[in-house]
Amino acid sequence: MDWGIWLLALLGDLLALAVGLGLLWVAYAWLVDRSQTRHTIRRNYPVIGRFRYLFEHLGVFFRQYFFAQDREEMPFNRADRSWVYKAAKRNGLNIAFGSTRDMDKPGTPIFLNAFLPVDANSHEPPAAITFGADCPSPYTTRSIFNISAMSFGALSAPAVQALSAGAAKAGCWLNTGEGGLAPHHLSGGCDIIFQIGTAKYGVRNDAGELDEKKLAAVAGHAQVRMFEIKLSQGAKPGKGGILPADKVTAEIAAIRGIPEGQASISPSSHSEVHSVGDLLDMIERVRRITGKPTGIKFVLGASEWLHELFTVIGERGHASAPDFITLDSGDGGSGAAPQPLMDNMGLLIKESLPLVVALLTQYGLRERIRVIVAGKLITPGAVAMALCCGADAVNSARGFMFALGCIQALQCNKNTCPTGITTHNKKLQRGLVPAEKSERVAEYQRQMTESVSMIAHSCGVREPRALRPSHVRIITSPGHSMPMLDYVARQEQS
Repeated sequence: MDWGIWLLALLGDLLALAVGLGLLWVAYAWLVDRSQTRHTIRRNYPVIGRFRYLFEHLGVFFRQYFFAQDREEMPFNRADRSWVYKAAKRNGLNIAFGSTRDMDKPGTPIFLNAFLPVDANSHEPPAAITFGADCPSPYTTRSIFNISAMSFGALSAPAVQALSAGAAKAGCWLNTGEGGLAPHHLSGGCDIIFQIGTAKYGVRNDAGELDEKKLAAVAGHAQVRMFEIKLSQGAKPGKGGILPADKVTAEIAAIRGIPEGQASISPSSHSEVHSVGDLLDMIERVRRITGKPTGIKFVLGASEWLHELFTVIGERGHASAPDFITLDSGDGGSGAAPQPLMDNMGLLIKESLPLVVALLTQYGLRERIRVIVAGKLITPGAVAMALCCGADAVNSARGFMFALGCIQALQCNKNTCPTGITTHNKKLQRGLVPAEKSERVAEYQRQMTESVSMIAHSCGVREPRALRPSHVRIITSPGHSMPMLDYVARQEQS
């Protein structure tokens, strides 16, 4: 009994202390709010006005978990995220009762099932494709779905390690992003695409120009299979990469060749490139030094320069062409980008991909230049649609982030990612165990390949790369559709 009385007395004292401290804080907050001149709401409504900012911050999370419907949330809705989570965990990919997708929405692709789907005994793996067949070290792969450009710096070390190991298990490639080649990229033993951004991180000299010795050293790694010269990306066309100062650790600074603790801002363009001829010269320079396939990455806006580029390739010879084009979408993502560019710049893949493929065909370059696409392609339908439009392979960044455990907290640029994926805070990174997450990365890639193959088999072809425009129609108005090529032609005319 004495212990019970003592405990009640202690709780009473603690409650009184808490109430007292609370009242002191309210009084202090009231004085501060009334005297400050920066925030109108807090000045007019002391203390109470502070809750406005709390609710504004929490609103994103309440909408995500309680108010948004399965198909209406942005940038990725719950239904798409849920498919990725289930695929990564191999956890019940079948659904019941009916689709929640609005199949009458204009622009929606509908795949055409064949009279006789392909029998299971006739299924084939994705056809092998070769990049840079004339290079000293060409690259051949069967993978249709790969890990898109995400730099070490934008991502944490455990995240990159998990992606590297997962890519090796699944047999797909991992793009380094523009931040240079880190030991974490190599740690899993996967195939690597090294991206050369406008700042030349990892292969730059003190003046920020391309260092041929460093480039050759990177190419010396057997895992590095191709080089990608980044011209622009979907999240921020016209602006280079942005890595906030608090993410530039000593390790990242050493890999990139920049000062520690200072924001890492890439130039908007390559200093060597002032014309399409200069671009071809740079491609040839990188290919000569590395001996490996070399391509370019961009998000398409104005397209006149492509006509000029392909014309000059015709004059110089097809050997001068890039070995591949990575086409990004205007709805691509990034850890940090200005909202005016994120919201308004660059064509979407559904428009730019058919245009680029048509131009390659027009100039007789379709067989010479491989096409890789990226931009919100995280579900089987989106990937299959890209293959129908002429893509040779698909890249995804945010899809694999979801496989790592991303919850779309929208904290990528703040070093406060709660899942440890985009933060260098060791306490937050602790929750991301590379050995565990690498399995989910690999499983997501495998399930994507199986699901896209399932669509292909239903369309009557044996493997995903056999999908063609004739296998899909596009909804134009509720209850009506038209062949994809007719839809694209109509869009171009309008």
